[in-house]
Amino acid sequence: MERLTAAALKQIDSIVEKHVGEPGPVIVMLHDVQNELGYIPFEAMDKIAKATGVSAAEVFGVVNFYAQFTTVPKGKHVINVCLGTACYVKGSQALIDEVIAQTGTQINSTSEDGLFSLDATRCVGACGLAPVAIIDGKVIGLCTPTIIADEIKRIKDEEKELLKA
Repeated sequence: MERLTAAALKQIDSIVEKHVGEPGPVIVMLHDVQNELGYIPFEAMDKIAKATGVSAAEVFGVVNFYAQFTTVPKGKHVINVCLGTACYVKGSQALIDEVIAQTGTQINSTSEDGLFSLDATRCVGACGLAPVAIIDGKVIGLCTPTIIADEIKRIKDEEKELLKA
C-alpha cells in the first residue's frame, strides 16, 4: 500500500472537518475525498470513521457498495464502457478490446504509464444510444471501435503536446 503525502492527508483532514455534524456525512465525505484525490485511500476511511462515530468496516462497506467509489488511484483519463444488455448486444465488447489494444490497460485497471483507466460498467441508462462509452465524463453514444480509437489518439496527442510545453 502506498503512503499518502502530507498534502493528501491535510486535504482529507480538511474534508472531514468541513462535514462533521452534517446529516449523512459519511457519503458526503467520501465523495469529496474521491473528487480531491481521485480515489479513497484507506487512511481516509479510517479518519471518516473516527470523525463520524461509525466503524471503519461500515465506511469500507459503503465504499464497496457504491460502484462510483474506488480505493485504487485511476489514470489521468478514465474510459468507461457500458456492458449492460443493450450495449453488449450492440458491440461494447469490441470497444473494450479496442481500448485494451490502444492503451495496454486491462478491464478495471490502469495502464502502466498511468494515463488511462478502463472500467467496465453496468447500464448507464442510455440504452437508445448503445453501445455507449464514457471518456473523461463525456458520453459517446453509438460508439464504434474507430471512434474510441480516434478519441484515444486525440488524448495521446494532447498529452504529447503538454509534455513539449
